[in-house]
Amino acid sequence: MYEIFLDTETTGLSYKEGHKIVEVACIETKDLISTGKVFHKLINPKRKVSQEAINVHGFTDDFLKDKQTFNEVADEFLEFIKGKKIIIHNAPFDIGFLNNELKHLKKNSIDNNSVIDSLEVARNKFPGTSNSLDALCKKFSIDLSKRTKHNALLDCELLREVYINLLDAKEPKLDLLTNNLEEKIIKDKNYHKEIVNIPEDEIKTHSDFLKKELKKNFY
Repeated sequence: MYEIFLDTETTGLSYKEGHKIVEVACIETKDLISTGKVFHKLINPKRKVSQEAINVHGFTDDFLKDKQTFNEVADEFLEFIKGKKIIIHNAPFDIGFLNNELKHLKKNSIDNNSVIDSLEVARNKFPGTSNSLDALCKKFSIDLSKRTKHNALLDCELLREVYINLLDAKEPKLDLLTNNLEEKIIKDKNYHKEIVNIPEDEIKTHSDFLKKELKKNFY
């Protein structure tokens, strides 16, 4: 299954107050492993960016004035996310802004049924604690050193790592290979199953090695 990890930055907190998108980023994955395909656009919102927003992401009016408008990137964006599961942290915020932009352009809105809110997943797993992206990165020991300002593209990659941890799916490719191998073995009539008790310390050592290799190759 293909997924899209998505994030936006905006001129302010509410599209209902006329605020607009200034950055949209998407990272495509297949079974949570990056395909290398990215959609990333900085956008001229055609309005002033609030000082509060500038403090968050650093994008000023002068910096954005020569960028494309949302109208110019909308079709490419819709084609990139088409038919894929979309994963967003605090999805109502981003979807609200995106669908507002699409509505003004008389284009189809994003179906909420295709969206997973990772904030809700985190709240279900860690009720009563802070589940911001920063807090979850710290909880899962994910490197935040590059995040001096909010940046949609960087936040997409951080979200991907957070989401994998939320699902306890750090080794999705390995699980897939293991499942396929088990199916093949079961179908093999000549297979003789023998139970071997492996010491706990050997299991831990092997698990740590696999995690290290997977992180090196896929992250």
